[in-house]
Amino acid sequence: MKRLLTVIGARPQIIKAAAISRAVRDKFAHQVQERILHTGQHYDANMSQVFFDELGIPQPDYNLGVGSGSHGVQTARMIEGIEQVLQSDRFDGVLLYGDTNSTLAGAVAASKIHIPVFHVEAGLRSFNMSMPEEVNRIVCDQLSSILFPPTETGYRNLMREGFGDSKATFKDGKHRLVVNSGDVMYDNSTYFAAMAHEKSTILADLGVAPGRYILATIHRPNNTDDPARLTDILSTLVSLAERDRVHLVLPLHPRTRNLLKTNLSPAVYDRLSTSPFVKVIPPASFFDIIVLEKNALIVMTDSGGVQKESFFFARPCVILRPETEWVEIVEHGAGIMADADPQRILSAYDHLLGTQPVFPPLFGDAHAAEHILDTIVNY
Repeated sequence: MKRLLTVIGARPQIIKAAAISRAVRDKFAHQVQERILHTGQHYDANMSQVFFDELGIPQPDYNLGVGSGSHGVQTARMIEGIEQVLQSDRFDGVLLYGDTNSTLAGAVAASKIHIPVFHVEAGLRSFNMSMPEEVNRIVCDQLSSILFPPTETGYRNLMREGFGDSKATFKDGKHRLVVNSGDVMYDNSTYFAAMAHEKSTILADLGVAPGRYILATIHRPNNTDDPARLTDILSTLVSLAERDRVHLVLPLHPRTRNLLKTNLSPAVYDRLSTSPFVKVIPPASFFDIIVLEKNALIVMTDSGGVQKESFFFARPCVILRPETEWVEIVEHGAGIMADADPQRILSAYDHLLGTQPVFPPLFGDAHAAEHILDTIVNY
């Protein structure tokens, strides 16, 4: 019986963990025992607890309650807490997701005491070293015993960086593995899509019709903390909604919502607050976000996860960043990088709605969690 510690802390990781927990329960119950540690990086109920309740994820066995703080303070607290848990019990490996401070902390804590690190979503690269996420994912990859890139592009990134010929050895002389597993979020989106359609009432609650709204999410600090960028993005989104007489549905992280009044120009803040076409809402539950993504006219986002989910549901996407880890989406014409430039946003929006993008199966076979667990069991 392999004992795994799953470390989660942010909303996307909680959702990704659902695929692994479901596979443990349904197919690996006699081979894998999972314990879940929540760092408390996301602690708002709408960003955390709702996903445990909705997706049937086991409640965390450990909760560090770290909360917010600077990168250094937050990560240091996580490392300390994760190390204490790892030293208090026996674990055969630590399962980490993505690129948050929780990911970085788990990799450092586990590798220092010679517990294998298994990195889900390895190999993603934006090549922008000013992004904290890029630093986190690169460090985690370097410390991992098994890397699970979700796409062929992620796999090729790791091969170019020398992971395929790596001479690194870990505890008991084990060598590093790189396995293109497919994407656990594709597992989840496929599994939960029908359930979301039955359970979510978000479209009726908001009074919006399928295909008659723009779904937009903005949360990255380089957008939210820069008044000029935030003003340019939101003023353009409101203008598009008003021009085409479609709704703009804008689920906002609590931190972003708090920054609107201080970082938006007064004129844009007033338009956002009073326009009949704008729906600013709290962070959506996973079922609600699936329904919003699946029925949107178009998706506009700076979120890597939302870019990908829009692709799963064959919705075109304007990427509000200068780069993306999910280059396949851009290469296939299903997404366009517009950054925070109003003219580029407008042009990308019009182009995507005037063409018919293709959405080939790039993210695996919807059984990524099973491939991951089978690899770990046999490592």
